[in-house]
Amino acid sequence: MHLTLRQLNIFYAVASQLSYTRASEILHLTQPAVSMQVRQLEENIGLPLFEQLGKSLFLTTAGEELVGYCERINHIVDDAENTFNSMKSLSCGKLKITVASTANYFAASLLSAFSHQHKSVQLSLNVTNRDNLLKDLKNNHCDLAIMGKPPLELDVESTVLMENPLVVIAPPNHPLSKQKSIPLTTLTQESIVVREKGSGTRSAIERFFDLHGISLNVAAEMSASEAIKQAVAAGLSLGIVSLHTIQLELEANKLVVLDVENMPIIRHWYLVHHREKRLSPIALAFQKFLLNQVQDMSPTTQVSFSNIVNS
Repeated sequence: MHLTLRQLNIFYAVASQLSYTRASEILHLTQPAVSMQVRQLEENIGLPLFEQLGKSLFLTTAGEELVGYCERINHIVDDAENTFNSMKSLSCGKLKITVASTANYFAASLLSAFSHQHKSVQLSLNVTNRDNLLKDLKNNHCDLAIMGKPPLELDVESTVLMENPLVVIAPPNHPLSKQKSIPLTTLTQESIVVREKGSGTRSAIERFFDLHGISLNVAAEMSASEAIKQAVAAGLSLGIVSLHTIQLELEANKLVVLDVENMPIIRHWYLVHHREKRLSPIALAFQKFLLNQVQDMSPTTQVSFSNIVNS
């Protein structure tokens, strides 16, 4: 059975008026055109929808049933129209964001602020490692991603959000914690806890120290910045993490940032989406919101490094 909305709308007009003439006037169609559409509909269904008794037109049992379906279909179409109008006005919609695990330290608060401005928008936040983040971009599982170095293997558009400095951290009682301008080579004498191989942070660390001809003494590899911070605070070793991940620990004096020459390692956070992705109005609004917000973030988050070293 093949029905069209046009046929159903014409049928519903005739059924409402019980008159081909009045229905044609309301629809601004000729009466023969209206009659033809109804006949085609009857042929598709295989049952008569109207019966003519004298000069009066009546609905058959099948016609009465179809009226109910038409009313439900009209409600669904109206709901769809209202939904799309709301989406265009940013009053509703869905937004799927994937962020690198380290970026979640600032991304979650930004999403929360955006959510308070758009309360009817359904937000989905996936915090994951780089490999899974790339899968989300490739498989269209997210609208936007916040990550470190954009992938060369995917066709993406990327916008710089902010700097992401990697710093050396130590417990406050560490012998190096009070020293200034610590030579980079001094780190070779210390054990270091770093992120696992394959992470964006680890890759940046390796590139930096290879450039300076230095090999680190990696004491342990950990898959989360939280684990690195806890290990360093417990006195296991030094660590290298994003400055964005240690704001609370610095304020509580549980960790300090060492003043190492040629550091921090400056990376960047990027807002990324697949080049062929058609961003919804709400995704475009979030993109604009994010770019405006990061410009207003605090100096410690925006890497006023001299203010936090040895704080």
